[in-house]
Parts: sequence; C-alpha cells; structure tokens
Amino acid sequence: MLRLRIFTAVALLLVLVPSVFYPDPVGFAFVAGILMACGAWEWSRLNGASGFSALSTGGLCAMCCIFIWNAPLEPGALQLIWIVSAIVWVFGGGYLLRSGVGSWNHIPAVVRQLVGFLLLCAAWLAVVSARSKGINFLFSAMSLVWVADIAAYFAGRRFGGQFIHAKLAASISPGKTREGALGGLMGVLVLAHIWQWADSFFALDSNSIFTILASYHWVYLLLGSLFLGGMSVAGDLLESLVKRAAGAKDSSQLLPGHGGVLDRVDALLPVLPLAMLLQSF
Repeated sequence: MLRLRIFTAVALLLVLVPSVFYPDPVGFAFVAGILMACGAWEWSRLNGASGFSALSTGGLCAMCCIFIWNAPLEPGALQLIWIVSAIVWVFGGGYLLRSGVGSWNHIPAVVRQLVGFLLLCAAWLAVVSARSKGINFLFSAMSLVWVADIAAYFAGRRFGGQFIHAKLAASISPGKTREGALGGLMGVLVLAHIWQWADSFFALDSNSIFTILASYHWVYLLLGSLFLGGMSVAGDLLESLVKRAAGAKDSSQLLPGHGGVLDRVDALLPVLPLAMLLQSF
C-alpha cells in the first residue's frame, strides 16, 4: 500500500508541478479543471447519483470551467463570488458541523448536488486566479493547508487526549483531537512568520498570502492565518461528514492508495476562495 501511495503521489507531482510553472496559465487551468471535474463526479456519487448522471455532472463541471476561462469575470464579480463562497463555507459549514451527520441527508438531494457543484466551480476559479496572481501566492495558500494537516497529525499523535478529553468532532471523524487541531493552527502561525520573512529576503514572483495580510496590520496576519487554518480543518471535517452520511470510506478510488480527488483537496476547497477574498480587500 505504501508503494502504491508513493507511486500515485509521484505521478500526480509529475503532472501538477510542470503545469504550475508553465509560463502560460492555461496548462494549470486545464489540469485543475480535470481534477475538479473528477471531484464533481465523486460528489455526485456521494449524494445519490450514479452512472450517466454522475458522469454528466463531471462533464458539466468541466464545461463550466471552460466557459469561465473564455469569459473572464470582472474584479467586482470575482469578489462577489468569494464573498458568497465565504458565507456558504463559514455559516453553512458551521451549521452542518454543529448539527452532525444526520442533518446532511435531511437536505434535499438537488440542493446538496447544486451547492457542491457550485463550490467546486468556485474552487477551480479560485485556484486559477491564485495562479494568475503568482506562483508564490498560490503555493503559500496551498502550503497553509498542508502544514495545518501535517502539524495536526503530529500534535494529535503526541498530545491527543492528554489535555482535552473531548474529541474535535467525534461523530464525524473520531480520530481527530482538539490538541491536533490546535497544533495545526500553531503550525500555520509558524509558517506565516517564516514565509513572510522569505518574501522580504528573496526576489519572488509575487507576494504570499501572509505578506498581503501583514501589509494591513500584524493583527490581520494573525487572525487571517488562524481563520484560514481553521477553515482547512472545517473543509476536511465537512468532507468526512458527507462521506459518513453516504456510508463511504473514500470519495472514490481514482487515486490508488489515496482514495479520491475530494479526499486530497477537501481542505483546499474552502481555503482558496477565502484566501482570494482576504487578498481582494
């Protein structure tokens, strides 16, 4: 299993890294569009669709990405999309996490399908917009999610349950601890400090999300980093909630050894639009 995971990870990197650094952003937009289309197919299946219906959802997502690419949106329209995404993720996500797994299936299937589809399209638009803003900006937002996840894993293994006996979300993801979540947030703050220093020391193609936040005030950097780190945890938990409601362990088996696309990008889905929102201010 470990060899399979490594092989899949290397294969993904061989596709993703060249597309990110390719001078024309269309290559990265194409790869990201394929991933989001696969995510839309997985989302559709998790929420009751099957066969042609699920495939059609993935195809429609790809078509929406192509349409958006060929009809660029004005800055005001983009900011409105980021604001709506923030409202859905923060308030809608907060309601679902508070209500538990059972609340998900009480929502009409068509609403679940539509909201997930639109959020995936918004995430594609956000990641492409982040790449257009600069590679350093894109990697800083993505690295925030990766560091939050890695730091949470090690903090949870070392300190989980020692100080706070209550689980983070026992009915959704029993393995996650509050100590792990706090460790992830501390990791994000360390990353923010280091990355902001690197921006001032090295000649990079763009400012990171951390430098942009710090340009307003150090408090904005602190609160913004914690907010994005917290939303990365929420994105992970919300995907777990949907899978548990569907009785699925993974979103699919598209990525051997890793599960599905949604399993790999769940925490990025809220963070990227929210990072674009924060920088737009």
